[in-house]
Amino acid sequence: MSTSILIPAHNEAGYLPACLGALLASAPVEGPVQIIVMANGCTDNTASIARDFTANFAEKGWTMNVLDLAEGGKLNALNQGEAAATGDVLIYLDADVCVSPLVVAEIVKSLNMDAPGYASGRPNVTISGKDALTRLYTRFWLTTPFMVHGVQGFGVFAMNRAGRARWGAWPDIISDDTFARLNFTPAERQGVPASYDWPMIEGFTRLVQVRRRQDIGVAEIAHRYPELLANDDDHDQTVPLWKRALTDPLAFVAFAAVRIAIRLPILKSGNRWARGR
Repeated sequence: MSTSILIPAHNEAGYLPACLGALLASAPVEGPVQIIVMANGCTDNTASIARDFTANFAEKGWTMNVLDLAEGGKLNALNQGEAAATGDVLIYLDADVCVSPLVVAEIVKSLNMDAPGYASGRPNVTISGKDALTRLYTRFWLTTPFMVHGVQGFGVFAMNRAGRARWGAWPDIISDDTFARLNFTPAERQGVPASYDWPMIEGFTRLVQVRRRQDIGVAEIAHRYPELLANDDDHDQTVPLWKRALTDPLAFVAFAAVRIAIRLPILKSGNRWARGR
C-alpha cells in the first residue's frame, strides 16, 4: 500500500511551513509515501519553501515532488498533481491545514481495501484572532447539521484508487471537497478518530464573502450534478434550529447576521478562488 499526499498551494508561503512541518511529525505509515505540492500561479516563494523540505522528508523516508505551475486554479492543480501521483491512496490536503500525527496513518489503514472508499479526519476548527463575531459565529456553526453528522472532509479528504475511478478529470467547480464527498455514499465515507487543525476565516466581511462562495459552490454541484445529492447525509436527527438558538442566543445572532448578509448584494468579492475557510 502506497500513499500520495496532494497539496494544492496558491501563494501559501505563510501557511505551508506549518502544514509540511505537521506532516513531518506524522506517525509511521505502511508503505511508501509521496508528497506532491502543486504550487499554482504563485507570485510568492511557495514553491521554494516546499523544496526546502525535500531533505527533511527524505530523512523520514518520504519523497517530495514540487510542481511549479504557471497556471492558477485549484482544480487544474489537482489534475496535474494526480498525473504525478503513484499512490494507492490519494490524500488531498489544503496548504493551511495541520494534521495531527495519526491522521495519515489512520486514513491509509481505513482505505486499505478493494472496494471504493473515502476517508477524512476529525476537524478541529481554530481561530487565531480575537474577533468576537467570528468566535460566536463558529460556535453556532459547529452545531449545524453538516458539522454534527457524517464525515465533513473539508481541508483533508482521501480516497483509494477504486474510489477515484468514479470520475475522470476534476471538473472546473468551486467546491471540490463537496464534489468528492458526494461521489460516495454515507456508508462508503469513513471518519478516522485523529484530528486536524482547520483555520476559520475571520472578520465579518471575509466570513460573508467566503461563506457566500461556499454556498455558490454547493449550489453549482446541485445544478450540474443533481444525482450526487442522493449521497448527502441524513440530518433529520439534528437538534431543531430554534432549540439551538435558545441555548446560545448570542452565537445564533452572529450566525444569522452572516447568513442574512450572504443573501444581500453587499460585500461581494470578484475572486472566484477566495480562500475557502
